[in-house]
Amino acid sequence: MNQPSPGASAAAPPPGRYRLDPARTTIRADVPAMFGLVTVHGTFRLAAGEVHIAADPGQSSVRLIIDAGSFSSGLGVRAADAMSAALLDASAYPEIAFTGRGPRPDGAGWLLAGEVTAHGVTAPVEIRITLAAADDGVARFRAVARLERTSFGITKKQGMVGTTVDLTVEAACVPA
Repeated sequence: MNQPSPGASAAAPPPGRYRLDPARTTIRADVPAMFGLVTVHGTFRLAAGEVHIAADPGQSSVRLIIDAGSFSSGLGVRAADAMSAALLDASAYPEIAFTGRGPRPDGAGWLLAGEVTAHGVTAPVEIRITLAAADDGVARFRAVARLERTSFGITKKQGMVGTTVDLTVEAACVPA
């Protein structure tokens, strides 16, 4: 990650350890619903996270923890349903975690292989980093991933809630 993503005006983040700032990090979830007729847009809160940028980008790593009980979509009933035992079961599984290591260049960004643990199940995932930049001592990243909720044993409400979840993380990180 020694170079900013194409189109970025800021410099690349220098090697070092960074802590994700929950107040300046957004996690958006987009899920098809109603048999694909609409898309539900919601957000989660970041619980914690860290990024290690190594001098050799292939040795860099990420750990991100999402508060599963923080889902918000602007409709309280929908949020309660998403966090219920039928879907996320946030009371039993309060965190959604991602760990990844070894980003590799890919076109206009980076790919990072890792694992997501949600609903008590760990599954492989590949995320696309579309922005890696730094300005005023803050490292900024944008990453997107598509998750299959059935990979985590979340199988109820098929049709009413789509099986794919598109996550977009826009993170601000400060030196640790």
